[in-house]
Amino acid sequence: MPRNKKRSAPPRGGGGSGAAAATAATAGGQQRNVQPFSDEDASIETMSHCSGYSDPSSFAEDGPEILDEEGTQEDLEYKLKGFIDLTLDKSAKTRQAALEGIKNALASKMLYEFILERRMTLTDSIERCLKKGKSDEQRAAAALASVLCVQLGPGIESEEVLKTLGPVLKKIICDGAASVQARQTCATCFGVCSFIATDDITELYSSLECLETVFTKSCLKEKDTRVAGSAGLQVSALLAWTLLLTVCPVSEVKKRLELHFHKLPSLLSSDDVNLRIAAGESLALLFELARGVESDFFYEDMESLTHTLRALATDGNKHRAKAEKRKQRSVFRDVLRAVEERDFPTETVKFGPERMYIDCWVKKHTYDTFKEILGSGMQYHLQHLYNSAAFKARTKARSKCRDKRADVGEFF
Repeated sequence: MPRNKKRSAPPRGGGGSGAAAATAATAGGQQRNVQPFSDEDASIETMSHCSGYSDPSSFAEDGPEILDEEGTQEDLEYKLKGFIDLTLDKSAKTRQAALEGIKNALASKMLYEFILERRMTLTDSIERCLKKGKSDEQRAAAALASVLCVQLGPGIESEEVLKTLGPVLKKIICDGAASVQARQTCATCFGVCSFIATDDITELYSSLECLETVFTKSCLKEKDTRVAGSAGLQVSALLAWTLLLTVCPVSEVKKRLELHFHKLPSLLSSDDVNLRIAAGESLALLFELARGVESDFFYEDMESLTHTLRALATDGNKHRAKAEKRKQRSVFRDVLRAVEERDFPTETVKFGPERMYIDCWVKKHTYDTFKEILGSGMQYHLQHLYNSAAFKARTKARSKCRDKRADVGEFF
């Protein structure tokens, strides 16, 4: 978190652990061509056994094997040490598979102590793969960087990771000659890592400006062939920018709203459904922030905006797929309610016997971002955070009924 930062916006969760960071903000699992183990079988209990590491891609081919509980942690760490070594392999395919293997493990389990000892080695490997690798390897490296920061949580360790990787990520994001897919993953990674680790307020502003240069290109009224086919990049940059805006001081929120709020409605007419939805949800969140700054916030083109939102919420365009229309209508009904009625449909997230309540757009965006990164591992990270919080609560008030536990939502 940036120093000297006082926020009136809804707070993100805090804490020194990776789980706390994950719950304080949750993003972007990327498509993978080689899977040493997937989100589903990446847990310690289901990881496939591997006797050697000459070809980590063979990990997936061997199939899952349940490990003896006594050897589980030791076996997992043994595999991860091998993957870390293979991030230096001469084969790009092997390096990519190793990066993905580490990423999936970190997304599925809390491995803070193991990672803490090896964070610099991992950071160096990620930096090397970002600089020297091609598109798929860069994507794998950026995805790993995201979960590495989640594991480390806010603090000096994640700050060091961002200090090393931030300039490289920025360069790729702004490089028009680089792979669009790599730029997209790097934009998500940069937003998440900055959200967790940025300690300098000026660096936070610099991160916002980097992302603005990307998504504002698609805000032009006329179609710009320079950004054609890169809707995914615009989506990632916009959502990362919105995430960072939620932890800015009030004065900066006001400044950014004045600069960019009026540009976003043009994205609602995009041909890409994901960009339309990202723009709609971002607008809902920005209205929430703006009204938090000024309760009587007034948007001069409100009538036109609500007309567009209502049209999207009832879209019957025959040229669009049914699934696409259903998804869009559902999202924009909620966006319209947020803009017109200042309302948010509270969501309940269950993990094990516990639950967490998401009651505003800031929390929803934070949760959605980190859920994209952690995938099915999000449940595990939430449970870990809850157990830590509940333990602290019980040590302070052992006389309370066991079913009157702390509301995990307070830490979100």
